[in-house]
Amino acid sequence: MAVFYHLASRSFLDTATYSAKSIPADAVEITRAEQVLLLDGESSGRVIIIDEHGRPSLVDPAPNPEAIANQERWWRDAELERVAWIRERHRDELELSLPASVTADQYSELLAYMQLLRDWPQSPDFPDPAHRPVVPGWIEFETQ
Repeated sequence: MAVFYHLASRSFLDTATYSAKSIPADAVEITRAEQVLLLDGESSGRVIIIDEHGRPSLVDPAPNPEAIANQERWWRDAELERVAWIRERHRDELELSLPASVTADQYSELLAYMQLLRDWPQSPDFPDPAHRPVVPGWIEFETQ
């Protein structure tokens, strides 16, 4: 029995099930061991392609841009939530006429950072994590 992989239909065909005449001409003959490896790779999320030698091969799937953008929005939302307590504490301290835990300059930096986070999805560099808004160093100290 011969086994074939046909990229256009993304299917495995064998001569025990299909007549040799019904197997497309562009199908590639493979071994049973190759079929098992390809099926295992596919079941773990990899993608079958035809490589430069005309053989079926496994590659990692291309990143899904929508999933990457959603992940980055999730990070942004979590970051806003992570620093919101500093803003709330500062507002409460002012309303209660208590000494402020952050300076006026720090509070302005906090608000500017939070606005950058809100605007992050509209940035031309979104969703590249290398271009995320940079958290002021004092905020890192406050949230640890």
